[in-house]
Amino acid sequence: MKLTDTHCHLDYNKFDSDREAVIQRAKDAGLVRILVPGLDSKSSKDAVRLAESNPMVYAAVGFHPTDLDKFTEKAFDQIRELAEHPKVVAVGEIGLDYYWVKEAKKRAFQREALERQLAFAEEIGKPVIIHMREENDAWSGQASIDLLVILAEWHEKLNGPLAEKPGVLHSFNGSLETAQKALDLNFYIGVTGPVTYKNAEEKRHIIRQLPLQRLLIETDAPFLTPVPHRGKRNEPAYVGHIADKIGEIHSKSPVEIAEITSVNAARLFAWGD
Repeated sequence: MKLTDTHCHLDYNKFDSDREAVIQRAKDAGLVRILVPGLDSKSSKDAVRLAESNPMVYAAVGFHPTDLDKFTEKAFDQIRELAEHPKVVAVGEIGLDYYWVKEAKKRAFQREALERQLAFAEEIGKPVIIHMREENDAWSGQASIDLLVILAEWHEKLNGPLAEKPGVLHSFNGSLETAQKALDLNFYIGVTGPVTYKNAEEKRHIIRQLPLQRLLIETDAPFLTPVPHRGKRNEPAYVGHIADKIGEIHSKSPVEIAEITSVNAARLFAWGD
């Protein structure tokens, strides 16, 4: 079985004491690729360093919507430089977060920063990793509306390969309607640990309606630990539990889901090709 974890914050200090062991456990579990996204210029740099240190690790660089207090022209220039690295395969984690950010002025700046980073992704021809979280963790709302407007306007200007595979809505927690609109823009949908939770039947219903060829599996480690490890620190080796659950939902074997999602990830991120 060959698995891919397309979103793991392996640079977080929760992994400082055993990072190499975590990577080894991932290998033992069948992982062939781990993608570490940046949240600001420092974590983007750390992600690139991790990618340099291990052949199975790749990086994305960008500014997360809740880390925009660190967004300066100098810091954005650092992101631009980091993006030239051959193991940087995407721009992200970028997007909108109306859960933590309530002020209209700060939300407007999130939209502005997202548009700038999307334009940068278009400039360098690399896909984007999109974060979207609604106020009160609702299934739909203003964040979804604003995000889809911005993504649709951006996608309309794209040409070539990036138009066909522009990015992924990471750890998707929206409505089926939002997912379908994202699919219409050729985006992939990232599935994380909560799909395994007992009370997540609505989420599983949504995943059941989505084509397997547009799904990616992610741990978002150290967060969102899947069953049966819920309550513990998450890590890439646990991505197989997400594949297992998607297999149940779509009546496929875990091996088939691992293969399909790894092919999807390779198609989107190219892994240096």
